[in-house]
Amino acid sequence: MTELNVLPASPPDATPVIKPRVYELDSVRLAEWCEARGFPKYRAEQIRRWIFGRRVNDFAEMHDIPNALRLALAAEFSLFPSLIAKHQVGSDRTEKMLLELHDGQFIECVLMREQVSARDTESGREVSRRTVCISTQVGCAMGCVFCASGLLGLKRNLTTGEILEQVLRMDRLLPKGEQITNVVVMGIGEPLANLKALIPALDSLNDKGGLGLGARRITVSTVGLPDKIRELAQLGKQYNLAVSLHAPNDAIRDRLVPVNDKIGMDAILEAADDFFAITGRRVTYEYVLLSGVNDEPQHARELAHLLQS
Repeated sequence: MTELNVLPASPPDATPVIKPRVYELDSVRLAEWCEARGFPKYRAEQIRRWIFGRRVNDFAEMHDIPNALRLALAAEFSLFPSLIAKHQVGSDRTEKMLLELHDGQFIECVLMREQVSARDTESGREVSRRTVCISTQVGCAMGCVFCASGLLGLKRNLTTGEILEQVLRMDRLLPKGEQITNVVVMGIGEPLANLKALIPALDSLNDKGGLGLGARRITVSTVGLPDKIRELAQLGKQYNLAVSLHAPNDAIRDRLVPVNDKIGMDAILEAADDFFAITGRRVTYEYVLLSGVNDEPQHARELAHLLQS
Protein backbone atom coordinates (compact mmCIF):
# COMPACT_ATOMS: atom_id res chain seq x y z
CA MET A 1 0.00 0.00 0.00
CA THR A 2 1.10 3.59 -0.69
CA GLU A 3 1.24 5.58 2.51
CA LEU A 4 0.04 9.20 2.58
CA ASN A 5 -0.43 11.99 5.11
CA VAL A 6 1.42 10.41 8.03
CA LEU A 7 1.14 12.67 11.06
CA PRO A 8 2.79 12.40 14.47
CA ALA A 9 0.54 11.30 17.31
CA SER A 10 -0.52 13.90 19.84
CA PRO A 11 1.60 14.03 23.01
CA PRO A 12 0.19 12.04 25.94
CA ASP A 13 -0.59 15.18 27.93
CA ALA A 14 -2.56 16.83 25.13
CA THR A 15 -6.09 17.61 26.29
CA PRO A 16 -7.79 19.45 23.42
CA VAL A 17 -11.25 20.87 23.95
CA ILE A 18 -13.43 19.27 21.31
CA LYS A 19 -16.60 20.84 19.97
CA PRO A 20 -19.40 18.42 19.08
CA ARG A 21 -19.68 17.51 15.43
CA VAL A 22 -22.63 19.33 13.89
CA TYR A 23 -23.87 16.15 12.18
CA GLU A 24 -24.42 14.55 15.59
CA LEU A 25 -27.68 16.50 15.46
CA ASP A 26 -30.31 14.91 13.25
CA SER A 27 -32.53 17.03 11.00
CA VAL A 28 -35.09 17.72 13.73
CA ARG A 29 -32.59 18.66 16.42
CA LEU A 30 -30.58 20.83 14.04
CA ALA A 31 -33.76 22.65 12.99
CA GLU A 32 -34.54 23.26 16.66
CA TRP A 33 -31.01 24.57 17.19
CA CYS A 34 -31.44 27.00 14.29
CA GLU A 35 -34.81 28.21 15.54
CA ALA A 36 -33.51 28.72 19.08
CA ARG A 37 -30.88 31.10 17.66
CA GLY A 38 -33.30 33.09 15.54
CA PHE A 39 -32.76 31.34 12.20
CA PRO A 40 -35.51 29.64 10.14
CA LYS A 41 -35.83 25.88 10.57
CA TYR A 42 -35.26 25.27 6.86
CA ARG A 43 -31.64 26.34 7.31
CA ALA A 44 -31.02 22.92 8.89
CA GLU A 45 -31.75 21.23 5.56
CA GLN A 46 -29.29 23.53 3.83
CA ILE A 47 -26.58 22.83 6.41
CA ARG A 48 -26.98 19.07 6.10
CA ARG A 49 -27.02 19.33 2.30
CA TRP A 50 -23.65 21.07 2.38
CA ILE A 51 -22.20 18.40 4.67
CA PHE A 52 -23.66 15.22 3.21
CA GLY A 53 -24.21 16.26 -0.40
CA ARG A 54 -21.68 18.94 -1.31
CA ARG A 55 -18.80 17.62 0.80
CA VAL A 56 -17.69 20.89 2.40
CA ASN A 57 -14.88 20.81 4.94
CA ASP A 58 -15.49 24.19 6.54
CA PHE A 59 -18.58 26.13 7.60
CA ALA A 60 -17.26 29.12 5.63
CA GLU A 61 -17.88 27.17 2.41
CA MET A 62 -21.66 27.11 3.00
CA HIS A 63 -22.29 30.03 0.67
CA ASP A 64 -26.10 30.11 0.60
CA ILE A 65 -26.60 30.52 4.35
CA PRO A 66 -26.14 33.83 6.23
CA ASN A 67 -22.71 34.69 7.57
CA ALA A 68 -24.18 35.05 11.06
CA LEU A 69 -25.34 31.43 10.93
CA ARG A 70 -21.98 30.24 9.64
CA LEU A 71 -20.27 32.03 12.53
CA ALA A 72 -22.72 30.52 15.04
CA LEU A 73 -22.04 27.05 13.68
CA ALA A 74 -18.28 27.53 13.85
CA ALA A 75 -18.55 28.81 17.42
CA GLU A 76 -20.47 25.79 18.71
CA PHE A 77 -19.62 22.89 16.41
CA SER A 78 -16.83 21.17 14.50
CA LEU A 79 -16.84 19.23 11.24
CA PHE A 80 -13.77 16.99 11.18
CA PRO A 81 -11.93 17.28 14.51
CA SER A 82 -10.09 13.96 14.26
CA LEU A 83 -6.58 13.84 12.81
CA ILE A 84 -5.59 11.63 9.89
CA ALA A 85 -2.70 9.74 11.47
CA LYS A 86 -2.19 7.48 8.46
CA HIS A 87 -3.69 7.17 4.98
CA GLN A 88 -2.85 4.15 2.83
CA VAL A 89 -3.84 3.43 -0.77
CA GLY A 90 -3.63 -0.15 -2.07
CA SER A 91 -2.91 -1.36 -5.58
CA ASP A 92 -6.63 -2.09 -5.99
CA ARG A 93 -7.41 1.51 -4.90
CA THR A 94 -8.68 0.37 -1.52
CA GLU A 95 -8.02 3.22 0.92
CA LYS A 96 -7.52 2.88 4.66
CA MET A 97 -7.47 5.69 7.20
CA LEU A 98 -6.19 5.61 10.75
CA LEU A 99 -7.89 8.42 12.65
CA GLU A 100 -6.61 9.87 15.90
CA LEU A 101 -9.49 10.96 18.14
CA HIS A 102 -9.46 13.89 20.55
CA ASP A 103 -8.33 11.69 23.46
CA GLY A 104 -5.40 10.15 21.59
CA GLN A 105 -7.20 6.89 20.77
CA PHE A 106 -7.16 5.46 17.24
CA ILE A 107 -9.76 3.90 14.95
CA GLU A 108 -9.70 2.63 11.37
CA CYS A 109 -12.05 3.02 8.42
CA VAL A 110 -11.73 1.65 4.90
CA LEU A 111 -13.03 2.59 1.44
CA MET A 112 -13.33 -0.36 -0.96
CA ARG A 113 -13.84 0.20 -4.68
CA GLU A 114 -15.31 -2.78 -6.49
CA GLN A 115 -13.63 -3.02 -9.88
CA VAL A 116 -16.35 -5.08 -11.59
CA SER A 117 -19.86 -3.67 -11.77
CA ALA A 118 -22.44 -5.43 -9.63
CA ARG A 119 -26.22 -5.52 -9.86
CA ASP A 120 -27.89 -3.31 -7.26
CA THR A 121 -30.38 -5.30 -5.17
CA GLU A 122 -32.82 -2.37 -4.93
CA SER A 123 -32.88 -0.91 -8.44
CA GLY A 124 -31.71 -3.93 -10.44
CA ARG A 125 -29.28 -1.70 -12.35
CA GLU A 126 -25.59 -2.39 -12.89
CA VAL A 127 -23.50 -0.23 -10.56
CA SER A 128 -19.92 -0.04 -9.34
CA ARG A 129 -19.88 -0.35 -5.58
CA ARG A 130 -18.11 2.06 -3.26
CA THR A 131 -18.26 0.41 0.15
CA VAL A 132 -17.12 1.95 3.43
CA CYS A 133 -16.21 -0.20 6.44
CA ILE A 134 -16.45 1.63 9.77
CA SER A 135 -15.60 1.08 13.44
CA THR A 136 -17.92 1.50 16.43
CA GLN A 137 -15.58 1.20 19.41
CA VAL A 138 -12.00 1.90 20.43
CA GLY A 139 -10.75 -1.64 20.93
CA CYS A 140 -13.07 -4.58 21.52
CA ALA A 141 -14.13 -6.78 24.43
CA MET A 142 -15.02 -9.87 22.39
CA GLY A 143 -11.47 -11.26 22.26
CA CYS A 144 -11.68 -13.16 18.95
CA VAL A 145 -8.32 -14.92 18.60
CA PHE A 146 -7.89 -14.11 14.89
CA CYS A 147 -8.65 -10.39 15.27
CA ALA A 148 -6.11 -7.77 16.34
CA SER A 149 -8.78 -5.31 17.48
CA GLY A 150 -9.32 -7.02 20.81
CA LEU A 151 -5.67 -7.45 21.82
CA LEU A 152 -5.77 -4.43 24.13
CA GLY A 153 -9.38 -4.88 25.21
CA LEU A 154 -12.17 -2.34 25.04
CA LYS A 155 -11.23 1.30 25.65
CA ARG A 156 -14.56 3.01 25.01
CA ASN A 157 -17.56 3.34 22.72
CA LEU A 158 -17.48 5.78 19.84
CA THR A 159 -19.97 8.64 19.71
CA THR A 160 -22.50 9.06 16.92
CA GLY A 161 -20.33 11.85 15.51
CA GLU A 162 -17.18 9.73 15.57
CA ILE A 163 -19.00 6.99 13.67
CA LEU A 164 -20.36 9.40 11.06
CA GLU A 165 -17.05 11.18 10.61
CA GLN A 166 -15.53 7.97 9.24
CA VAL A 167 -18.14 7.74 6.48
CA LEU A 168 -17.94 11.43 5.63
CA ARG A 169 -14.15 11.33 5.39
CA MET A 170 -14.31 8.32 3.06
CA ASP A 171 -16.97 10.05 0.99
CA ARG A 172 -14.61 12.97 0.42
CA LEU A 173 -12.04 10.63 -1.13
CA LEU A 174 -14.38 9.97 -4.05
CA PRO A 175 -14.28 12.15 -7.18
CA LYS A 176 -17.22 14.27 -8.18
CA GLY A 177 -19.95 12.09 -9.65
CA GLU A 178 -19.12 9.07 -7.49
CA GLN A 179 -20.82 8.32 -4.21
CA ILE A 180 -20.79 5.74 -1.44
CA THR A 181 -23.14 2.88 -2.30
CA ASN A 182 -22.78 0.63 0.76
CA VAL A 183 -21.74 0.82 4.40
CA VAL A 184 -20.63 -2.21 6.40
CA VAL A 185 -20.24 -1.92 10.16
CA MET A 186 -17.42 -4.45 10.39
CA GLY A 187 -14.47 -2.43 11.67
CA ILE A 188 -13.05 -2.21 15.18
CA GLY A 189 -15.48 -3.07 17.98
CA GLU A 190 -18.74 -4.97 18.49
CA PRO A 191 -21.46 -2.84 16.84
CA LEU A 192 -24.38 -4.20 18.86
CA ALA A 193 -22.60 -3.27 22.09
CA ASN A 194 -22.90 0.38 21.01
CA LEU A 195 -26.39 0.55 19.53
CA LYS A 196 -27.17 3.81 21.35
CA ALA A 197 -24.62 5.68 19.22
CA LEU A 198 -24.72 3.47 16.14
CA ILE A 199 -28.42 3.64 15.25
CA PRO A 200 -28.60 7.47 15.09
CA ALA A 201 -25.51 7.39 12.86
CA LEU A 202 -27.04 4.81 10.51
CA ASP A 203 -30.32 6.71 10.47
CA SER A 204 -28.47 9.84 9.29
CA LEU A 205 -26.84 7.82 6.52
CA ASN A 206 -30.25 6.43 5.56
CA ASP A 207 -32.04 9.79 5.80
CA LYS A 208 -32.75 11.56 2.50
CA GLY A 209 -31.48 14.70 4.20
CA GLY A 210 -28.28 12.85 5.02
CA LEU A 211 -26.35 10.54 2.72
CA GLY A 212 -29.56 9.00 1.37
CA LEU A 213 -28.35 5.39 1.48
CA GLY A 214 -31.04 2.74 1.31
CA ALA A 215 -31.31 0.78 4.56
CA ARG A 216 -30.66 -2.45 2.69
CA ARG A 217 -27.28 -1.11 1.63
CA ILE A 218 -26.19 -0.91 5.27
CA THR A 219 -24.97 -4.08 7.01
CA VAL A 220 -24.28 -4.51 10.72
CA SER A 221 -21.94 -7.37 11.64
CA THR A 222 -22.02 -8.92 15.10
CA VAL A 223 -20.21 -11.66 16.99
CA GLY A 224 -23.68 -12.65 18.20
CA LEU A 225 -25.31 -10.94 21.18
CA PRO A 226 -28.84 -12.44 21.31
CA ASP A 227 -30.54 -9.70 23.35
CA LYS A 228 -29.02 -6.99 21.16
CA ILE A 229 -29.98 -8.81 17.96
CA ARG A 230 -33.59 -8.77 19.14
CA GLU A 231 -33.29 -5.14 20.20
CA LEU A 232 -32.09 -4.22 16.72
CA ALA A 233 -34.97 -6.16 15.17
CA GLN A 234 -37.54 -4.42 17.37
CA LEU A 235 -36.39 -1.00 16.12
CA GLY A 236 -38.20 -1.70 12.88
CA LYS A 237 -35.25 -0.83 10.63
CA GLN A 238 -34.37 -2.63 7.40
CA TYR A 239 -30.63 -2.75 8.00
CA ASN A 240 -28.94 -6.03 7.13
CA LEU A 241 -27.55 -8.29 9.85
CA ALA A 242 -24.43 -10.45 9.50
CA VAL A 243 -23.41 -12.89 12.23
CA SER A 244 -19.72 -13.77 12.55
CA LEU A 245 -20.07 -17.51 13.18
CA HIS A 246 -16.62 -18.87 12.25
CA ALA A 247 -17.28 -22.37 13.64
CA PRO A 248 -19.65 -25.31 13.14
CA ASN A 249 -19.96 -26.11 16.85
CA ASP A 250 -19.56 -24.60 20.30
CA ALA A 251 -16.33 -26.46 21.08
CA ILE A 252 -14.47 -24.75 18.24
CA ARG A 253 -16.24 -21.42 18.60
CA ASP A 254 -15.44 -21.22 22.32
CA ARG A 255 -11.76 -21.26 21.34
CA LEU A 256 -12.06 -18.77 18.48
CA VAL A 257 -14.63 -16.43 20.02
CA PRO A 258 -14.24 -16.62 23.82
CA VAL A 259 -17.47 -14.75 24.52
CA ASN A 260 -19.34 -17.69 22.97
CA ASP A 261 -18.68 -19.69 26.13
CA LYS A 262 -21.25 -17.49 27.91
CA ILE A 263 -23.76 -17.45 25.05
CA GLY A 264 -23.73 -20.59 22.93
CA MET A 265 -24.51 -20.93 19.24
CA ASP A 266 -28.06 -22.17 19.78
CA ALA A 267 -29.00 -18.90 21.48
CA ILE A 268 -27.39 -16.87 18.68
CA LEU A 269 -29.14 -18.80 15.92
CA GLU A 270 -32.47 -18.53 17.73
CA ALA A 271 -32.03 -14.76 17.98
CA ALA A 272 -31.13 -14.62 14.29
CA ASP A 273 -34.32 -16.53 13.46
CA ASP A 274 -36.26 -13.99 15.53
CA PHE A 275 -34.56 -11.17 13.60
CA PHE A 276 -35.77 -12.69 10.33
CA ALA A 277 -39.28 -13.25 11.68
CA ILE A 278 -39.57 -9.64 12.85
CA THR A 279 -37.87 -7.79 9.99
CA GLY A 280 -38.25 -10.15 7.04
CA ARG A 281 -34.54 -9.62 6.35
CA ARG A 282 -32.39 -12.69 5.78
CA VAL A 283 -29.33 -13.05 7.99
CA THR A 284 -25.84 -13.52 6.54
CA TYR A 285 -23.43 -15.84 8.34
CA GLU A 286 -19.71 -15.03 8.15
CA TYR A 287 -17.05 -17.72 8.41
CA VAL A 288 -13.28 -17.18 8.45
CA LEU A 289 -11.42 -20.29 7.29
CA LEU A 290 -8.50 -21.12 9.59
CA SER A 291 -6.18 -23.88 8.39
CA GLY A 292 -6.49 -27.02 10.46
CA VAL A 293 -9.00 -25.43 12.82
CA ASN A 294 -12.38 -25.07 11.10
CA ASP A 295 -11.74 -25.89 7.44
CA GLU A 296 -12.05 -29.68 7.26
CA PRO A 297 -14.77 -31.42 5.17
CA GLN A 298 -16.54 -32.58 8.34
CA HIS A 299 -16.71 -28.96 9.49
CA ALA A 300 -18.45 -28.00 6.25
CA ARG A 301 -20.98 -30.80 6.66
CA GLU A 302 -21.57 -29.90 10.29
CA LEU A 303 -22.03 -26.23 9.41
CA ALA A 304 -24.51 -27.06 6.65
CA HIS A 305 -26.54 -29.23 9.01
CA LEU A 306 -26.45 -26.54 11.71
CA LEU A 307 -27.78 -23.79 9.45
CA GLN A 308 -30.34 -26.02 7.73
CA SER A 309 -31.82 -27.05 11.04
